[in-house]
Amino acid sequence: MAISELQLPANVTAHDFNAAAQLAEGLAKDVARRLNAAIAANGQATLVVSGGRSPVAFFQALVQQPLDWSKVLVTLADERWVPVEHADSNAGLLKRHLLTGKAAKARFLGLYRAAASLEAAALEADQALAELAGIDVLVLGMGDDGHTASLFPGSPNLSEGLDPQGARRCLPMLAPSVPHQRLSMTRALLARAAFTALSVQGPGKLATLRAALAGDDLSEMPIRAFLQAPLDIYWCP
Repeated sequence: MAISELQLPANVTAHDFNAAAQLAEGLAKDVARRLNAAIAANGQATLVVSGGRSPVAFFQALVQQPLDWSKVLVTLADERWVPVEHADSNAGLLKRHLLTGKAAKARFLGLYRAAASLEAAALEADQALAELAGIDVLVLGMGDDGHTASLFPGSPNLSEGLDPQGARRCLPMLAPSVPHQRLSMTRALLARAAFTALSVQGPGKLATLRAALAGDDLSEMPIRAFLQAPLDIYWCP
C-alpha cells in the first residue's frame, strides 16, 4: 500500500518513495526549490519545520542543497518547554543537524522562553512570531495519535489551537501521553503557509493517515485540520 493508493482530497498531492533516504532527498530538493523561489521574489524566505527524530535525515539533506541561507529565517512549528541545552529540545536538534555548515548563516527564531510559567513563555513566543511576514514553506510531521506540531488530542488548549480564526500564533500545549510541556504554533498561523508538506514514514503512519482521512473530528485527530488545505504528502515504507 502506498500514499497514492489512498483516496486523497483533490488538493492533496502524494509523493511515494522507496526508502527514507530517498524521501529526505526528494523533500529537501522540493523545499529548497520553493525557498529559492521565495528569495527571488521577496529577497527572503521563511521555513517552519517540526522537531523530533524523524526529520533529521531531511535536515541533513537540506543543508546540502544550493540555497542562500543568509536570506532564510528558520523557526519551529512546536517546541518542548526545555532549555536549548536539554536533550529533548527541538532547537538543540536543529543546531546539531540543520543550522550547520552553510546553513549556519540562517536566522533562527526559537519558541522557547525561560519565563516564569508555560503560559508566560507561550505569550512571549506569540509576540516574537508577530514579526513573521508569512511562511513560505512548512514541513509537518504526524504522530500515531494523529497529532501534528504539538496540537495533541486531549490537550486543554486544543480547541483554541485548532481555531482557524484564532488570534494567537503560539499557545501552551500539553501532550497527555508524552513528557514535557509544549509550545505550539496554532492552526491559524500554520495555515498561512504558501506550501505545506507532511512527511510520514512506515505502515503505522499510513494507517493513521487512512484513519484521519476517514473522519472529520478535528479534536480526535488534529492532523485532519490540514488534510483539506493544499498539502503535499511525502511517504516511504
